[in-house]
Amino acid sequence: MFGFKNRTSPPVTEVKASATGRVMAMSGAGRVAWSPRDVVSLTKVGFNGNPIGFRVVKMIAEAAAAMPVIVQDGTRRYDTHPVQALLARPNAGQGRAELLEALFGQVLLTGNGYLEAVGDEGLPLELHVLRSDRMSVVPGADGRPVGYEYAVSGRKHRFAMTDDQSPICHIKSFHPQDDHYGFSALQAAASAIDVHNAASRWSKALLDNAARPSGAIVYRGADGQSSLSNDQYDRLLEEMETQHQGARNAGRPMLLEGGLDWKPMGFSPSDMEFQKTKEAAAREIAIAFGVPPMMLGIPGDATYANYQEANRAFYRLTVLPLATRVLSSIAVWLSDYADEEVALRPDLDQIPALSTERDAQWRRVSEAAFLTDAEKRNLLGLPALEVGDG
Repeated sequence: MFGFKNRTSPPVTEVKASATGRVMAMSGAGRVAWSPRDVVSLTKVGFNGNPIGFRVVKMIAEAAAAMPVIVQDGTRRYDTHPVQALLARPNAGQGRAELLEALFGQVLLTGNGYLEAVGDEGLPLELHVLRSDRMSVVPGADGRPVGYEYAVSGRKHRFAMTDDQSPICHIKSFHPQDDHYGFSALQAAASAIDVHNAASRWSKALLDNAARPSGAIVYRGADGQSSLSNDQYDRLLEEMETQHQGARNAGRPMLLEGGLDWKPMGFSPSDMEFQKTKEAAAREIAIAFGVPPMMLGIPGDATYANYQEANRAFYRLTVLPLATRVLSSIAVWLSDYADEEVALRPDLDQIPALSTERDAQWRRVSEAAFLTDAEKRNLLGLPALEVGDG
């Protein structure tokens, strides 16, 4: 599945290149606050168990993976190229969109993305995305990675790094306090995710109790007694639990016997603030990932005048930088295999959200009479004119 059959693992020695390397490699993001901050726990809490975290990661990864990819070098843009063919069909089980979505998702959730190249000579025959939570960096004496270890079900596979071609392409986000691993937006949004999940659990508990703090039953007996007998109390409690609690029994009328009086109660100010707290937490999660809250239907956000402006900002400020950075890393990595310099970048002219500003840019550049054709092509992100083109 991961292409291990095409490589033989080098013998594992007991002596490590750096005594402190493993300590640096496995260092966490900081002191634990609220929920655990390890990759597995954060993914379960912030992606699997939170609708806002799930949606923002899916939006960014799917949008970035759907961008058309251009292959070009310093002189021309290729209609067909071996690198283009490799990306179009990276392995037997995935196409380009599936592979890139998985890679972008790993970078967003963990701050790290790993691509494995399968093949002996020339361009890889296949590309595979490896799970970040299973990969660990093996640093050398100088702190640079000399290998990667991939652990599955108690077994480990060592990828040795070489000077010419590396079997692993490691894409990581900026981390100010870690030498080997990236920092994910999920870590930055962890506190807001905990607040949002806690507010959801509070709302669920409120629904289980008739959806509101409905009121209190006060007993005043005819003989002046102010308390129920044990039998009366048990029978009243059982009737409340079976006949009047839960969403199924919401609004059901209650028959009170002699001596029982109903005192309605409303929400306290702190109860009313819970929904606002949940919306604020959702807004913080969206902001951490770079998704305009308006695109998620979060009320109270008026940063952009309309949805079209929010969508354009989403592509310009979030999707495009991520896609450009990841594709550039892949291009440099594959250039070592292809023995030629190739560039991978998104085709901005085929992104509908950016069509308005791209049309304006083409118009401005084409009307600039003081620029040469080569300068105009460079401003539009096109390769330079080939020799003999004028």
